[in-house]
Amino acid sequence: MVHITSNQLFRRQRTKVGAQPGAIAAREDAIPTRIRLIRFDAAGFEERDAEPCEDFRSLVEEGHTLWIDVRGLADTDSIKDIGTAFGLSSLTIADLVNVGQRPKCEDLENALLIIARMVTMDDTHGLCWEQVSMAVGEGFLLTFQETTEDCFEPIRERIRKGNSLIRGNKSDLLGVLLLDAIVDGYFPVIENFGDKLETIETEVLNSPRSALLSDIYRIKRELGLFRRAAWPLRDALSRSMTDQTEILSPSTQPYLHDVRDHIIQVVDVLESYRELASSLIDVYLSSVSNRTNEVMRVLTIIATIFIPLGFLAGVYGMNFDTSKPGNLPELGWRYGYMFFWVAAVTIVFGLLGMFWKLGWLGGSDRGRDRK
Repeated sequence: MVHITSNQLFRRQRTKVGAQPGAIAAREDAIPTRIRLIRFDAAGFEERDAEPCEDFRSLVEEGHTLWIDVRGLADTDSIKDIGTAFGLSSLTIADLVNVGQRPKCEDLENALLIIARMVTMDDTHGLCWEQVSMAVGEGFLLTFQETTEDCFEPIRERIRKGNSLIRGNKSDLLGVLLLDAIVDGYFPVIENFGDKLETIETEVLNSPRSALLSDIYRIKRELGLFRRAAWPLRDALSRSMTDQTEILSPSTQPYLHDVRDHIIQVVDVLESYRELASSLIDVYLSSVSNRTNEVMRVLTIIATIFIPLGFLAGVYGMNFDTSKPGNLPELGWRYGYMFFWVAAVTIVFGLLGMFWKLGWLGGSDRGRDRK
């Protein structure tokens, strides 16, 4: 699998500017190519690695299904030989090797080309994907993958064990089942996103912090990347069912319809999660704003309480001549100091009571109800 970082929303292997159409871009980091041959019918099964200079076309026999499984795209010459042997054009072969293609279903002269993206999560719950290309023809199926890891092993095991559904049908059903395995692999990834968003939603409401905003933006970007894998595939499958290609037999159409239903469900959930991620950003900003308002309210209450106290202290701290009548006579009283504190405490508790009544201290809501 290819790990996609949060800032790598688009990854495409490109040829040089001005290159001839159908040219293949060289990849230094491509995994060595391994070609596995699986041929079966209702009565027999054969599995082996391809031999050097193998005549692939001669392996196609009436009543048998040939699956050529190519993993790793380093050996472009072998891939060209396979494509040429089954009548694929140079443009189609370039689409198989130059990864980063948009998911699509294209009806060729003698085959149905399907390009999809296999999406998984790595050990650190980062998003990984690779391009998987399939060419489905009469009696053969070609698959091309970037790496050796895939979600097709359960289907290989079913073939080895003689599953009647696969072994008793043609290559078109096998191709649809492989595509179904890719789409089914989307659901664990979606569930992981759902768990993350649910956890973040709880933390945003209870204890919002700046790290949550980074997590939300990262998830939103990964959902956008995931959407680029699922949305085009949904459109491609819908068009493929509408066009009624001859490669897909009527008995295979219900299975393709089921795959389309699954990808539609994936897209719907992705859209809802993207909306949830956007709303969580608004909730986070609102929560931070509310917390700031709470702090400002407490500071305002404290400042409001000390304003009259400061006024009293300022008045009685003025240098008046108390020997003359009318100039702060309280300074000459026996209980003048006590009078000052009684006035100060009365003002404090009076303001606190008013704030409580207005609901500013978490008390009565009658002041807000009147509004």
